[in-house]
Parts: sequence; structure tokens; C-alpha cells
Amino acid sequence: QVQLVESGGGLVQAGGSLRLSCAASGRTFSTYAMGWSRQAPGKEREFVAAISGLGARTIYADSVKGRFTISRDNAKTTVYLQMNSLKPEDTAVYYCASNLGSRLSPPYDYWGQGTQVTVSS
Repeated sequence: QVQLVESGGGLVQAGGSLRLSCAASGRTFSTYAMGWSRQAPGKEREFVAAISGLGARTIYADSVKGRFTISRDNAKTTVYLQMNSLKPEDTAVYYCASNLGSRLSPPYDYWGQGTQVTVSS
């Protein structure tokens, strides 16, 4: 069982930045692929970014490429999502997720409870 707890969401103006954090339980954190997804009101959940267990590989949705950066600190069992140049369309609940294997893309095995990000215009 893996428990994931997100933090760092909030309200920011367009063009601003936020950094989300996701603290994970488990002594084998470095073996998990980790990802972020988001869900806006009235829309389906969509993939945002993911990172491999040792951080060597990352993938991004086209909509965030060049603006968002995913990273991880295995010593702290934490994954981050640095979000720059935020746009109103980035407004959503952001979820941290993990795969027990090496696959970076969804579907994921475990999910956090989500953190709200609101970007005002």
C-alpha cells in the first residue's frame, strides 16, 4: 500500500508560479514511477507529467511542456511539480499518483486526495 499526500496548491494570478509537493509512504519509493494528473470542473481527469523511479526519464502532456517540471527527491520520498507561466486553463484539482512498476503513463495504482490550483486571469 502506498499513501500519497499532496500540498502546495492555491490561488495564483496568470503568469505566476506554484510548486506542488507529494509526500509518499513506503520504503521502496525509488522503485515507483510517479505522476501528476489534473481534473478541471466538468472535464475528465488528464495526464500532466510523470517521472521514473530514479528520475532519469520524464514525460509531459503537450499542454504543459516547457512550463511545468516534474522532479523527485528519493531521500525525502517526495515528488514535485514546478508550474511556471500558469494560465487560467491550468485551473484544476491536481492529483499525485504512483505505479508500482516502471511504466510512467496512466493508469496508476495509487492516488492522492488532490490539491486545488486556481489561476485567475
